[in-house]
Amino acid sequence: MFESLSQRLETVFDRLRGKGKITEKDVADAMREVRQALLEADVNFKLVKQFVARVQERAVGADVLESLSPAQQVISIVYDELVKMLGGADSGQSGKITFAGSPPTVLMLVGLQGSGKTTHAAKLAQYFRKNGQKPGMVAADMQRPAAVEQLKQLGRQLDIPVYWEAAGAKPVDIAQRSLKWAREQAITLLIIDTAGRLHIDEDLMREVATIRERVNPNESLLVVDAMTGQDAVRVADEFNKTVGLTGLILTKMDGDARGGAALSVHEVTGVPIKFMGTGEKTDALEPFYPDRLATRILGMGDVLSLIERAREQMDEKDAVKLQKKMANASFDLDDFLNQMRQVKKMGPLSQLLEMIPGMGKALSDPAVKEALEGDQMKHTEAIILSMTMEERHNPDLINASRKKRIARGSGLTVQDINQLLISFKQSQKMMKQVMGMQKGIGGRKGLRGLGGMGSGGGLGGLGGGSPFGF
Repeated sequence: MFESLSQRLETVFDRLRGKGKITEKDVADAMREVRQALLEADVNFKLVKQFVARVQERAVGADVLESLSPAQQVISIVYDELVKMLGGADSGQSGKITFAGSPPTVLMLVGLQGSGKTTHAAKLAQYFRKNGQKPGMVAADMQRPAAVEQLKQLGRQLDIPVYWEAAGAKPVDIAQRSLKWAREQAITLLIIDTAGRLHIDEDLMREVATIRERVNPNESLLVVDAMTGQDAVRVADEFNKTVGLTGLILTKMDGDARGGAALSVHEVTGVPIKFMGTGEKTDALEPFYPDRLATRILGMGDVLSLIERAREQMDEKDAVKLQKKMANASFDLDDFLNQMRQVKKMGPLSQLLEMIPGMGKALSDPAVKEALEGDQMKHTEAIILSMTMEERHNPDLINASRKKRIARGSGLTVQDINQLLISFKQSQKMMKQVMGMQKGIGGRKGLRGLGGMGSGGGLGGLGGGSPFGF
């Protein structure tokens, strides 16, 4: 979402880094470009003005201009102010909800039609189930005909119970009766999906306000589409004034919009952003960390989130076993296939690259984008699946006749097979080298946290000559 903004800011900072010393004029020129970049990203005009003024005031101090690395000092100040705009590093609200003294804890989701409330009810249920809760969902959206059936289907898909009533029932009554059902089912977290409208109107506000009054939810969370720009900020402000919100969920954060809503909504409304939706799948939900998003925007990556995603997908024992294989170069094509599938579960490769420091720039390369968004991973998987287990464990066995058979089985060419085998050999060498370096600096524990990806088992191959084509 912030690709364009990140590139603009990176250009500004590169210019500052190129100067040994910087002057007040250098700072003023840089801030003029930062202001333009933020406005083009659809950040609220008043917030941009305040942001630039705060950065410029701090950046022209003697301790910055006369320091050994003034450009880094300015970047650090921009980072601090970005974090503040997004909610503050110490807000403690990321992924946190207020739990009831006795179950069930009730979350009420509100928002406009099409913002993704129903889908995010399921995402929240799955997220909190992973964190030890027994969730249940309530279909209280009686305005959209398919909403009840959609939630029931999601419930069946995830094996999460859903409370629903026949058409004609009043949403307020449904929400109230669901509390008794939740206690009978021993549900600890109840998520109520309320109705939305295409536009904010009195009926919508009256309905959600009445549900809140009768049910008294522990959390009232607004699900808002981050791709709607400043309109999302206006919607959040209206809901907060009328209904009273305890948190926000920003959806479609994986989209290609300019991102101004994410940078403006907290500062305008004062309501903390608690979660962000990063994809269509039901596990594509992350706690919102202002400091981590700020580092992504500034092109510094987000290694902590990358490690967390990796840990969700890989068992600790598997990671240790994989490390040993990587260390003695016995990592084979079957291991590679398994690692590639683990990486695919973590989300789109473009998202993962953004989390690696310094790799954000690679996304501006058309060849890289084509490799990430194309069929390269599918082709790699098809090639390996067309091999026998013996060939996967010992690629040296693959001679000319075997390559022809694998090419026929995968629907690709012998040249494609050759490219994969060459890339895999390069990855094996790189893995062994990196593992040696990791041992030398005592970094094995950090590598284990990434499930071996940092050294070529999954993403490491992207460093050069990878089977993904770059």
